[in-house]
Amino acid sequence: MLAFASTLFFVAAHAGEVTVAVAANFTAPMQKIAQAFEQDTGHKAQLAFGATGKFYAQIKNGAPFAVLLAADDETPARLEKEGFAVAGTRFTYATGRLVLWSKQPNLMDDKGEVLRSPNLDKLGIRKIAIADPKLAPYGVAAMEVIQHLGVQANVVPKLVQGESIGQAYQFVSTENAQLGFVALSQISVDGRITQGSAWVVPQNMHTPLKQDAVLLNIGKDNAAAIALLKYLQADKAKTIMRQYGYAL
Repeated sequence: MLAFASTLFFVAAHAGEVTVAVAANFTAPMQKIAQAFEQDTGHKAQLAFGATGKFYAQIKNGAPFAVLLAADDETPARLEKEGFAVAGTRFTYATGRLVLWSKQPNLMDDKGEVLRSPNLDKLGIRKIAIADPKLAPYGVAAMEVIQHLGVQANVVPKLVQGESIGQAYQFVSTENAQLGFVALSQISVDGRITQGSAWVVPQNMHTPLKQDAVLLNIGKDNAAAIALLKYLQADKAKTIMRQYGYAL
């Protein structure tokens, strides 16, 4: 009992805190991972969620993030090249999946053919949400899918853009948009769609959503930041990611 108490004291005495910029698509799994991380290590992760492109600008302007969990692999590589991230710390923590989702249970088919409908208005589809392609890799992927299907003329006039995939999800969740390209992690648990109807977009229709993590310069001497990056590569974190549909 004394040895156990001493261990607890050691963990508490050496527990730290890390501020993490997290791509919006990774919100739900990262919240669970952060809880497990604190329980297992004593370290606390302060999480900020948003668009990867916006985080890039904030980091370059001195935002106090120690770790970036991006929605792509290009942004962490760029930060590393430009001297804002610690060389050699970048790795792919997950690969995301894009879905076309509706809050309505029977609106979506399993091939996205609804986007080819000659009259979307008759189906009640007035707006289609995506994340801003200038800020969010999931928005870029959505535009690639639209182009791949050749439905630009039908779909582009109805697009509404959210700053992040989180905002795109909110547009559809509140039914301000009847359809939207969102992340599979936002609408599923253990491989099951939890609400509405969705088409899981085949990965060959867009650039792979490889999501990289990197240690930023502010975190280079932060034990909690280094521990978190290791934790993301451990079995418990990977199990949580798989529950939300991420490939590893």
